[in-house]
Amino acid sequence: MRKLFFICLAVIATLPSLAQKSKKERKDERKQRINALIKQEEEGVIAYHKHNAFGFKLTSDGYGAFFEIGRSTSIKKALLFQLDISERKHPKEDKQTNPTLPTSPFIYGKISYFYPVKLGVQQQILLGNKTNRNGISVTGNFGGGLTLALLRPYNLEVNDLSKGKRKLIRYESNDSTLVSSSGQATYVPDSVLFTNGGLLINSLQVSGSGLGKGWGQMKVTPGLYAKAALRFDFGKYNEMLNALEVGLTGEVYSKKVPQLVYSKPKQFFLSAYVSIMFGRRK
Repeated sequence: MRKLFFICLAVIATLPSLAQKSKKERKDERKQRINALIKQEEEGVIAYHKHNAFGFKLTSDGYGAFFEIGRSTSIKKALLFQLDISERKHPKEDKQTNPTLPTSPFIYGKISYFYPVKLGVQQQILLGNKTNRNGISVTGNFGGGLTLALLRPYNLEVNDLSKGKRKLIRYESNDSTLVSSSGQATYVPDSVLFTNGGLLINSLQVSGSGLGKGWGQMKVTPGLYAKAALRFDFGKYNEMLNALEVGLTGEVYSKKVPQLVYSKPKQFFLSAYVSIMFGRRK
C-alpha cells in the first residue's frame, strides 16, 4: 500500500513537467511550421493539400457566385470542384416604366428569368509560380460538367383602374382580361397585354411583379458546359487564396431556352467572365 502511495505521488509530481514539455514542443512545432512557410514564400512556392474558396463573377451576359473545393494531386496539378449559380440576361432586355402612371419598371417582352446552375470539375495546371513572396502565380484551368437552366416565368401585374382589380399575367397565360376603353368593354388576351405592356389600353396600369413571383412555375432544362480560364493568385501568404480569374464558358442545353418574345430562343450560349475569389489553403 505504501509503495502504491509513493508511485502515485511520483506521477503527480511529474505531471507539471510533462505539461510544460508538451507546451514547449507545441511552440517549437509552430515555429518550425512558420519558418517553413516563410522559406516557401521566399522561394515563391505554393504547396498545399486542399483549399476551399468562394467568389463572385461578372459575365458578358449577367453575374453570379460560386463555391470551390480544390484537391492537390502534385506540385503543379490540382482538381477543382465547383458549384456555380448565376443569372443570365438577354442583351436586348430593356427595362421600361409607364410614362403616364407611377408603376414599377418592367421588361418589355421578357418571357422568363434564366438561372444557370453548374456543377463540374476542372484540371488546374501551374503555368508560372511566384518569383517572391509578393509575386503572382498563374494557373490554367479547364474542365466542365452538368448545368441546369432554371427558368422562372416573368410576370406582369395588371391593375384595371376602372374596376379596381389586380391580376398577374405571363407570356404563356391563356386567360383574357375584361377591360374598358373608349367607353366599350372588351376581352383582351393576356398574351396581348404581355407583349404590348398594356400601354395601348388607357384603363390598365401595368408594372413589374417583383422578385417573389413565378417560383411556383419554375421549369428546368438540363445541359452540359465547358470552360477554360487563367487564374492569377496574388495572395501574400501561402495559406490564403486571393485570386483574379478570366475565362470563357460554353453551355449547351437539351432544348432551346426562351428569354424574349421577339428573339429566337437558343440552345448554345458562349460567355466571357471575370471573377474574384477568396479562400484558405491547408
